[in-house]
Amino acid sequence: MDESRRAGNGVASPGTSPLKQRLLPPFLVFAGLVCLGAYPLHVVWPSGWEWGMEGRHYLHMILVVYATLGVFLILAARAPAENRSLLLFTAWSSLAHGLLMAGQAVALHQHGHLTGDVAAMLVLGAGLLWLMPPRAVRPAERREAPLARR
Repeated sequence: MDESRRAGNGVASPGTSPLKQRLLPPFLVFAGLVCLGAYPLHVVWPSGWEWGMEGRHYLHMILVVYATLGVFLILAARAPAENRSLLLFTAWSSLAHGLLMAGQAVALHQHGHLTGDVAAMLVLGAGLLWLMPPRAVRPAERREAPLARR
């Protein structure tokens, strides 16, 4: 296999469609920017992003976590297949978080979240799972026969 087509280098992976290979890096950059933009989004669209917690401690903690994730998603866009574990964690945790928030939005009658942060989490999780690069194929290790002793 041509070195530029080797799985795990972020360029191309066997088993992944060319469309998905082209879409994944910009999707990661966009997702990273949304994570970095969580604070401005909660300021300009509070009904979709602000949960109205009593104190700001929770808000600040979750914003710093998502800002950090955003930076790493943008960095992962350079070589998505090499960052597959980060992408899997992001996908599954985003789906879990989004589903939990959806239930809370309905139970608390805060339906604006269903088109705001809930939708963002579900699109991020489902999008990453759909675009997920396959596991990198590791080349078989060469095992040389030991030299015969005389």
